[in-house]
Parts: sequence; C-alpha cells; structure tokens
Amino acid sequence: MSAAALPITDYNALSDESCEGRIRAAKAALGSRLTILGHHYQRDEVFAHADISGDSLKLSRLAAASDAEYIVFCGVHFMAEVADILSRPEQVVVLPDLAAGCSMADMANLVNVERCWSELSELLGEAADSQVTPITYINSAADLKGFCGRHEGIVCTSSNSEAVLNWAFERREKILFFPDQHLGRNTAHRMGIPLEDMVVWDFDQPYGGLTAEQVARARLILWKGFCSVHQMFKPEHIDAFRERTPGGLVISHPENSFEVCAKSDYVGSTETILKTVRASEPGTHWLVGTELNLVNRLHHEMKPRGVQVQFMSPVICMCSTMFRTDPQHLAWTLENLVEGQVVNQIIVPPEIAQPAKAALDRMLALSA
Repeated sequence: MSAAALPITDYNALSDESCEGRIRAAKAALGSRLTILGHHYQRDEVFAHADISGDSLKLSRLAAASDAEYIVFCGVHFMAEVADILSRPEQVVVLPDLAAGCSMADMANLVNVERCWSELSELLGEAADSQVTPITYINSAADLKGFCGRHEGIVCTSSNSEAVLNWAFERREKILFFPDQHLGRNTAHRMGIPLEDMVVWDFDQPYGGLTAEQVARARLILWKGFCSVHQMFKPEHIDAFRERTPGGLVISHPENSFEVCAKSDYVGSTETILKTVRASEPGTHWLVGTELNLVNRLHHEMKPRGVQVQFMSPVICMCSTMFRTDPQHLAWTLENLVEGQVVNQIIVPPEIAQPAKAALDRMLALSA
C-alpha cells in the first residue's frame, strides 16, 4: 500500500479526454473488485463509465446485491450512505466528490424532525408514535432514515411511494412525510386523498405554523421541502407546449408541483419516464419535466426512432450537486484505489445504520 493518497490537485487541470483514458485503465486494473453505480442525473462524461445505472430504488437494490469490494457511487451523498447501509461490512463505498449533496435533503435535518415529532405529540394530545407513521423520501440523510427506523417508519422512493403510503395508512391514521412535499402530495392525491386532508409543516415556524385542529383533521403532514430543479418547471410551460404541439404528450417527475403534475399526461419516476418514452411510437413528441442530463440522453436515444423528446423548461436547470461529480474526481478516486488507497469513503455509524437499515428493509420488502 502506498504511503499517501494521490492528491486531487494533480487531477484538477486534466482534460475530460485525458481522464476518460485513465478511468478506463483504472477500471480494467480493478476488474471485478469494482462496481460503479451511476444515477440517471449524472453528466454524460461520468455516466458513460457506470457499470450499472438507475434511479434511487434500483441502485439501492444493486448496492445490497453487489459482490464488488469497492462500490463507487456516482450520485450524491445520501445515495452513497444508502449503499453503505445496505452493503456488507467488508465492502467499501466511495463518493468521488464529497461536495455532491442534495438541496432537498438539506431541507430536513434530525433536530427539526425530532422537534416536529415532539410538537405533534403536543398538538395531538398523545404520543405521535401512536398516531403518526414517519416516511422519509430516500433523498434524505441517513440519520433521518434512522429516525424512521426507530419510530416504526419507512423509506420511500418516487417509484414505490404509493405502495409505501398504503403500507403506512394500514398501520396508523396519519403520515409525516419528509423532506419533499410534492412527492407526498402528488402520490396521496393519485390515491384519492383530497388536498384538504393534507397540511404543510413549516419547519421554520413553531408547531409547523399549524393549529391543533388542522393537525387533528390532517391525514398527511407534508414537510415544507422541495427539489430546486423541479421547482423550475411551471404549468405555463405545458400550456405553451400544447399550443405549439397538438397531440404532444407530457410526462413529469412527481417531485414537480401539483399544478405541473395535474397538467401532465403521465407522472412517474425516472425509470418510469424512460420506460414510457422508450415504448412510444414514431412520430410521438414528448415534453419531459425532469433533470436535463437525463432528458438530453433520452432525446439523442429516441431521435433516430422518430420520437421527439423536449426538455420542459426554456431555462437550463440541471442538478448542480449531481454535476459536481466530474471525470477528474472519478479518475482520482479510481487511481487511488488501484494504488491501494481509499479516498472519500462513506461510513454510516452503526447506531444510525442499524435503524436506518430497518426502515430501508421495510421499503425493499414492499418493492420485492
């Protein structure tokens, strides 16, 4: 094992083309000891090197099933945490750039969620555990997954949110859903739950800015969080598309606002978006409301088949934190592994990992 890790500063000035060759060479040297997982929102120069790609649910399953010694996660911090929680103790999970986070995940932290739980108990007149099931979107920190595990709650993704909400309602009458209010609202409305049965918990306000009466009536308590990328898509973008493109189809991710999803022909996870568009007939024209890198790849894939794919917003809006993982960081990560050095390892402490795994296992059992 070498005495010191290769410094990232040695890689910052390298061109993407130079990094590509070095990444391929490092992958070949590591062989079956390495698996690179790539989320759909990764930039093309990184996504091209993924051994397996997918959305959060698919990659969570693959992290648990991987036989590789090294799992390099080209995604964001919470995804690498999930991989560490679900992988075997002898496996090493690496995030190429530790700055790759998630603004939505940052909108909910353990201090605020625990305060919310305590205040819900006050508003309801009895312990929240007896009436409320906590659900955290997978786009959240490991300690929030651990919170759900400790309170008989569960994790969800955009692929399985309806099954998870059904599971929760079978156990208790109310749900606390965080951090993304839009996924919770869109899923529940699709299940037939009226909007008036939902309230938004403003974590900056005492008691979420709600009264005891509002909380008592609510079936779904939605955290005031959102995805900054999906906030860019507006109903008027869909109106303009329909005016220009009679017969065109609109598909949106459920992290979009209720108004955008209501105007869309289809709503679904990234995997659902890919599956639906890929199954369409030649001549179909799609407006897609999700992250730019995925939409651009789908556009180039479908163009030879006579299917047009268009990004929903006239303003470019990619996930800036996903974009942080670049070829330079990936080359640095892999070449250090070749030299026997692990950089940017993600380790979730056992006291957090154990309850978090319980919440994740409940989710995976529903999605089996």
